[in-house]
Amino acid sequence: MNEIIRAIEERSSTRGYTPEMLTEEEIKVIENAALASPTAVNRQEWCFSLIGKEIIDELEKTQLALSLKDADEETKKRLESRGMKVLYNAPFMVVISADKNFGWSKVDAGIAVENIALAAQGLGLGSVIIGCIGAIFQSEEKERFEKLLKFPEGYEFAVAIAIGHKATEKAPHEKKPEKIVRLF
Repeated sequence: MNEIIRAIEERSSTRGYTPEMLTEEEIKVIENAALASPTAVNRQEWCFSLIGKEIIDELEKTQLALSLKDADEETKKRLESRGMKVLYNAPFMVVISADKNFGWSKVDAGIAVENIALAAQGLGLGSVIIGCIGAIFQSEEKERFEKLLKFPEGYEFAVAIAIGHKATEKAPHEKKPEKIVRLF
């Protein structure tokens, strides 16, 4: 099987990481995969904030507080089962912001996050795409974190991805062939 197809088939969301930081070489591969992502009319209206444990911990603490604020019992149990971790002890993350005035920038961010996930898989790393921290950018903490993550003016949170060396394993998700509609 082709390497790219294998990476797509074998990738799964990793929700537990060792504390080991990525190497500079691994980070460079992630950066290049992000920058190689196609965008609408090649506008490249995204920005990649690469962050380590200190900022991840700040995001985690803030998101956990927001998650617990109005959480139902099911959400609380899920958080407890994950050790109250919403970012899974990841040592490295990429937070993608996008131009809020360009209609395709969030689609482009979605394409970029998949490029990053597949690059991580190709390196033997785990990853999980994170949307939940978007709540931070809808809260009173919005400006603080936009500044901390150095979002360009006019940009907003699009999506994030946690990356690291796997501490847990999970099989790829079940495929649902009924989601395919052939019209030919």
